Amino acid sequence: MSASATTLGPAALRPTPRSRRRRVGNWIATAIISLTFVVALIPLVFLVVYVVQRGSEVFSWDFLNQNPPFSERLAGGGMAPAVVGTIVITSAAAVMSIPLGILGGIYLNEYGGTNPLARFIRFMAEVMTGVPSIVMGIFIYTLVVLKSGLSGFAGALALACLMLPIVLRTTDQMLALVPRELREGSQALGSRRARTIRTVVLPSAMPGIVSGALLAVARAAGETAPLLFVIGVTSEPNWSLNGTNTALSVQIFFNATRPFAPAQDRAWAAALTLILIVFITTIAARLVTAFFARRQGA
Repeated sequence: MSASATTLGPAALRPTPRSRRRRVGNWIATAIISLTFVVALIPLVFLVVYVVQRGSEVFSWDFLNQNPPFSERLAGGGMAPAVVGTIVITSAAAVMSIPLGILGGIYLNEYGGTNPLARFIRFMAEVMTGVPSIVMGIFIYTLVVLKSGLSGFAGALALACLMLPIVLRTTDQMLALVPRELREGSQALGSRRARTIRTVVLPSAMPGIVSGALLAVARAAGETAPLLFVIGVTSEPNWSLNGTNTALSVQIFFNATRPFAPAQDRAWAAALTLILIVFITTIAARLVTAFFARRQGA
């Protein structure tokens, strides 16, 4: 028996034509994927580097704290109203959409299943995800602005409509990844479904839910089209949702389309500010995800 094993061992380890083809195919696929990644990364790096170069010429702490000049021709000034408006409007949109999206995702995965209402909600969430953002702006303009006027609340409502389907679908998908055995084990110990969801299912899916929610916030912070019709323009910081307001994305659009060099410089600095906000939000999403993952592993 040992002689047979000795005889068959080297033959079994000897590469066959099929294994060679698989190795070559794997190497080719890896090379293509790596090349595609590099090709996709080149314009992204070029864009970020160019925005940093142009925006850093004007970007400073005073730029974040000063109001824009009364004339677009003048140099200096800052984007304090736009920074405040972006924080206020995006935060309000997150408060509106994230809890509702998480609760909706819990219903779809834990209670709705495949019943007609759950299928309809999933279908509408997919449709809303693909709707152009400008359509949301026109919808809120018709529904809110024509009745009560321009306001930060209308802008927050428009961004919330864009964030809601993202948070809902993310929550639904993350909950679906939680093993069914965890639910069954908790219920076998006498826990009700609500307690099982709160203490077992949600903690397991929380890293993905938090990451998806914060990425939705980052996307909403950079939206321009839905805000053009609903928030107006202001040259003073407005910390409330009442009255006209502004945002970094709107100021980038307005200043970039002006023929004056100082206005265009402020647009580049505002773009750099927005990139920094999105970058910080993304880093926060990664940190929160790592925290929940480490807590779950412990």
